[in-house]
Amino acid sequence: MSLLKPRAKVVPGSRGTPPPRTPAQRKRALGLDRGAWFLLLPALLPILILSVGPLLYAVSLAFTDAQAGRTSPTQFVGVLNFTDLRHDSLFWESFRIGLVWACSVTALQFLLALGLALLLDQNLRFRWLARTLALVPWAMPEVVVGVMWRLVYHQDAGILNQTLGRLGLIDGQVGWLSSMTLALPAVIVVGVWAGMPGTTVVLLAGLQNVPLELREAAALDGAGAWRRFATVTWPAIRPVVLAITALNFIWNFNSFGLIYVLTQGGPGGRTRLPSLFAYEEAFKYGQYGYAAAMGLAMIALIAVLLVLFLRGKLREDAR
Repeated sequence: MSLLKPRAKVVPGSRGTPPPRTPAQRKRALGLDRGAWFLLLPALLPILILSVGPLLYAVSLAFTDAQAGRTSPTQFVGVLNFTDLRHDSLFWESFRIGLVWACSVTALQFLLALGLALLLDQNLRFRWLARTLALVPWAMPEVVVGVMWRLVYHQDAGILNQTLGRLGLIDGQVGWLSSMTLALPAVIVVGVWAGMPGTTVVLLAGLQNVPLELREAAALDGAGAWRRFATVTWPAIRPVVLAITALNFIWNFNSFGLIYVLTQGGPGGRTRLPSLFAYEEAFKYGQYGYAAAMGLAMIALIAVLLVLFLRGKLREDAR
């Protein structure tokens, strides 16, 4: 005798299965879908025109030998630009500098922003004023931030050299942005200062969503401040941390305006990020096809790094 029971016959409309739609219902649903697309169209058109369109154009350029001021027609060269890029040591050096910059700025932004967010989450007397002042760097354009910090780092008249000299910490004038060893750390400091407020706001919003009852229950059980943070606060804000870290890494790796104003990639290419390198290839040397190939290569490499990062974090959460 077979141990398998015969499968019950599914009757349309029975419990657990939705009844089939009538022609009138299908027509109504189709009309609602079309109406939704019609309402979304004003928002989708700028995205398609300003984002998707240039991206597709860059993809087409990456497989050509497009150059500035060229009289002959542009030729399709296949993957030749990517082959040349593979052996371009200057590009890979700029990519290494970009990774150092992005990882350093992202990590420091997160650590300092987390500390500031935890402080602003407390019941301080002038908490509203502290929150307002913390947002000031975020409200400043990158060009303004770059010009301001160039004055701070100025070798002769900069306030940093004057202050350190009066304290007896340096002897002579230090060229912070012209030094081969100090230029990259100096611009990293500026990147952290400029981007930390945005991270602080996101983390503070995550902290305020942590249930107060859980914190009070942990405190009643005798848990200290660090244990409450590790067992209650951190698990609650972990998804927020994951999202803002990934976004900050993308934004920092693609930084352009801040570095361009501060150093223009110098001295000797020590602060030349990949975005700045591609800009020079396109608008300084007129190699549009090669610069487009650089852009696609950066997108692909950063996508791979982010997938590996997110995959590792998600595996940790699943344990």
